[in-house]
Amino acid sequence: MNWKLTPYHAPDFSREPLAHAPDAKLREAPADGIAPDRFHAMSIYPEYFRIGGQWLLAEESRMDCVPVYENGRVHVREFRLLKKGDQVVVGRTEDGREGIYVHPDGFREQAASPAETFAFRQNRSRETAFSKDYDELYDLLRHDRDHGKIVWVLGPAFAFDADARQAFSRLIEAGYVHAVLAGNALATHDLEAAYLHTALGQDIYTQRSQPNGHYNHLDTINRVKACGGILGFIRAEGIDNGIIYQCEKHRVPYVLAGSIRDDGPLPPVYGDVYAAQDRMRDQIRNATTVLCMATMLHSIAVGNMTPSYRVMPDGVIRPVYFYCVDISEFTVHKLSDRGSLSARGIVTNVQDFIVTLRKGLGL
Repeated sequence: MNWKLTPYHAPDFSREPLAHAPDAKLREAPADGIAPDRFHAMSIYPEYFRIGGQWLLAEESRMDCVPVYENGRVHVREFRLLKKGDQVVVGRTEDGREGIYVHPDGFREQAASPAETFAFRQNRSRETAFSKDYDELYDLLRHDRDHGKIVWVLGPAFAFDADARQAFSRLIEAGYVHAVLAGNALATHDLEAAYLHTALGQDIYTQRSQPNGHYNHLDTINRVKACGGILGFIRAEGIDNGIIYQCEKHRVPYVLAGSIRDDGPLPPVYGDVYAAQDRMRDQIRNATTVLCMATMLHSIAVGNMTPSYRVMPDGVIRPVYFYCVDISEFTVHKLSDRGSLSARGIVTNVQDFIVTLRKGLGL
């Protein structure tokens, strides 16, 4: 395996209109949580701001946030985190004329032949050939296991299938999982599977519904609470399998963001949406590969907080690889509709996907 990251091509600031661009204008935030008029809103791309005669890259970015100049650096903040007096960059152009430059083609890929004005299957669908995507993903995961951070965004579908739970557990054991972002359902039904071998009362292998099985996930949540939390539950009940068990065993952080429809929920679930957002962004902040699977709303949320690039500790600027895997074409395309243009979609059953991934990685 000889995986090579897509190289970054920085802007040529010696050429016009960037060479003689003015400094970006800074205005104070008038109050906590409020940006000044004509604030600049960030995108997923690398963005540079000319301040004090120098072009500064916003090293950590997030779509729909604002750039704040502080202590010689450009910080990117959510509106809700702005403080009165913050020096916010203002300007609505992106070509350098206001000291703001958005660089969308820093990671230049080989373009498709422009001669073909009509061709079949240009979008991603169930009929798309994904063999190359899998092969590239195997090499990428092997690279980022040792040289990056791999974050997985999971819907509850994994917990409903015995082979899928086992496959993802093997990925955790092998070091391919550095953080998990999910909701109450993923953790609840995974723990239910470990505790009672069911998910929503249905056996995770035979698919047979158990008598009074609709109580199983509620009994699981209740027992977790009685044990003082997930770790206490694992120890008290001798749990030795599953996604959450492996996360605890290998100290892989997981963030469970709650929703209005949650049962229980489990003790670690964040009921405050902004607290959940902050903890999710803590994990995304240094992610280099993100895989979102079978969860539309979580995928869109993570897509909106993930930039297309990452500045590594050694100063190298590298791409963030973002995958959306779902059986629904609508979900895969929705990410692009919401501005996550760097997302690559794979349309398939996520249970089959994760089992194929495990086999392809030789686990």
